[in-house]
Amino acid sequence: MEHMNIALDYHNRTKHRPKHYAASLGYMDWAAQPDPFRRYEGASLIALPFSDITPPYHLLFKSHVLPKAPLCMESLSQLLRYALGLAAIKSHGGSQWALRCNASSGNLHPTECYLIAPGMDGISPKATLSHYTPKEHALEVLHTYNEPLHEGTFLIALSSVIWREGWKYGERSWRYCQLDAGHAYQSIRISAAMLGWECEILSVNTEEIARLCGLNQDERFDPSERESPDLLIKIGTGSGFPLPLTPILHSSANRLSHSHHEWPILETIDNATQGIYPLTIPLAHSRRIPEPSNNSGEIILKRRSAQMMDGSFISEIQFRQILDASLFCKEASDVHFMLFVHRVEGLEKGLYAYIRRAEDLADLRDAMDETFIWKEFGEGLYLLRPGDYRGAAQMISCNQEIAKEGAFSFGMLCRFSSPLEERGAIGYKNLYHQCGAIGQMLYLEATSLRLSATGIGCFLDDEFHTLLGLRDQRFQSLYHFTIGRAIVDTRITTVQPY
Repeated sequence: MEHMNIALDYHNRTKHRPKHYAASLGYMDWAAQPDPFRRYEGASLIALPFSDITPPYHLLFKSHVLPKAPLCMESLSQLLRYALGLAAIKSHGGSQWALRCNASSGNLHPTECYLIAPGMDGISPKATLSHYTPKEHALEVLHTYNEPLHEGTFLIALSSVIWREGWKYGERSWRYCQLDAGHAYQSIRISAAMLGWECEILSVNTEEIARLCGLNQDERFDPSERESPDLLIKIGTGSGFPLPLTPILHSSANRLSHSHHEWPILETIDNATQGIYPLTIPLAHSRRIPEPSNNSGEIILKRRSAQMMDGSFISEIQFRQILDASLFCKEASDVHFMLFVHRVEGLEKGLYAYIRRAEDLADLRDAMDETFIWKEFGEGLYLLRPGDYRGAAQMISCNQEIAKEGAFSFGMLCRFSSPLEERGAIGYKNLYHQCGAIGQMLYLEATSLRLSATGIGCFLDDEFHTLLGLRDQRFQSLYHFTIGRAIVDTRITTVQPY
């Protein structure tokens, strides 16, 4: 119960309000900007090969159509390349920065990736623990195990360097780290589907993840830059995968910043939300298969966060396909969309609800404004109230015009109090992972339709809840999004990353 109260207190404390945003420095301390790339001193670096051959995007959503690739150095390389690798190098005005396949708040990338894999040619004849380095597209081998692991199956562990987000976003940054972990998981899942592989999140204690990757060995990290364990993912057909013992590792993590501003609440909420990772009841229905489209690798590498939208219309078919794509995130069953529809052909402007799990409809209607009309438009879509909500969308999104100029924007409204009561404080973390996974999926679906998307972490929490008529914490909004056609800034140049 203490940990649950910590999670609830943190959630309320870090809400943005019109006259009082969540605590942060309020300026950019560029001298302390964290290095976006983690490296381990003394670890051997193994370069991974490249392949540009990927299946059509629409085939990723057909069961048992794509052949299962063998687990080898080449297939592992492709998984990491299109899940967590660099998508492009951007430059403008003498500055240069990297974009990655997995979206991240502020492009700060707190998520780190570790692999526990059986022996394979090109890496090691024995099983290894390694760290993925996206800048070089390589593996840093941290440990070689004497005992063999299950052939054809491997593990991916995700962790967060919370300081990377804390540097810019202060106390609210823990939220963004968890969204990013969800983005990374879905990015891995999509990349695995390209190889005919399936992912499974394991219900293990996060302490086990830390022990497995050596994250609990504090002497290897700067005290302000420790990594928090998030998820353990199994890829492969093995039914059992005993976690190997990891001894004291001798490779130390590089220091990311020369100075730090401490936010004690971040350690408090992170400690409170550790434990046995919960598994959710999957959605009962799946997405439809989209029309044939470009190669999946091309779509992944073109994914961007739009900075500006042009205010144009999209078709209702495009709108429906984007909503439907979220159903591929079957584990994200606690999330619904409350939509500001601005410019969708065939749909009246207004406030809509997209109910992703029909069992929650009665609870939502009971919790929300009793004057909403709930006019049904099929496939889980309901009109709550007609009208022009462009101004409201901009105001709620911290006055960002992109929420007004997109074809539509929305908040991800989650079942909130019940999951925390059922799963404990770690259920709070899991809700953000669900939202982040959906966000990554919607980025890719929009890109496949030649549209653009932007995740919005800065929004006025309770103003949005008030608009919906919510009076308690049965439901809370944890992530916002806008989708439309981007205005491309031609001053910025793009080059290939590798």
